[in-house]
Amino acid sequence: MGRHFKVATGGSEGWQLASKVVKAFRLLRRPRFTQALLAHRVAASVEHLAAISACKANTLLDAGANKGQFSLAYRSIRPTSLIVAFEPLPIAADTFERLFEGDESTSLQRVALAGADGYATLHVANRTDSSSLLKPGSGQERAFGVRGASTITVRLRRLDECLNICALPRPIMLKVDVQGAELGVFEGCDHLDVIDYIYVELSFIELYEGQPLFDDVNSYLVDKGFRLSGVFNQVSTKEFGPTQIDALFRRGAG
Repeated sequence: MGRHFKVATGGSEGWQLASKVVKAFRLLRRPRFTQALLAHRVAASVEHLAAISACKANTLLDAGANKGQFSLAYRSIRPTSLIVAFEPLPIAADTFERLFEGDESTSLQRVALAGADGYATLHVANRTDSSSLLKPGSGQERAFGVRGASTITVRLRRLDECLNICALPRPIMLKVDVQGAELGVFEGCDHLDVIDYIYVELSFIELYEGQPLFDDVNSYLVDKGFRLSGVFNQVSTKEFGPTQIDALFRRGAG
């Protein structure tokens, strides 16, 4: 799940090519990234390295881990920190486990984080990293060419029920890339007060049916004691203009 270096359709072809070249260069500079790309076809999310570096977290909670793109980038900067990942899509979860085989500080739970335990339909998109508990809307197809391809039933778990957050090494970074299901992740955690950073992909346009937009999530997190600390990786599309960002929230920041 997630927008892992998604390039907007309808944008400048030159810009798209330049972005891909820059990412390829950054991947090839690090042997572990090159190995992951060649052995597992996983491209580390190098576009998130600046945000990861800013947090200096000792624990990563990776909600919507997909194949491990973000966790791989995190591990390159925080080599001894704890990673607990969550991914309900079976094929992606299989790849994640192969990628981190032998890493005793990394674990994966094959669930979708939500506000309540149970089961739900996951809408598997034609681009699987854009799969969601919400149905892809017309905006998603118009902006990125993404549409629903199939559905599967996945297990939902509250974050609080998955682990003892209060016992984790701090600072804690909660990365959320769940395609419109962000508020469910937060509502499933009664201990947001011990999380130091939240790094979340947010949209300005409704790409999934009924998804909360940037203002909704920002207001929710401000009420919980967080403040917006940084904005990364803005994506603009020909259809909508500014469409998505990765937002970094810090507890207690002014």
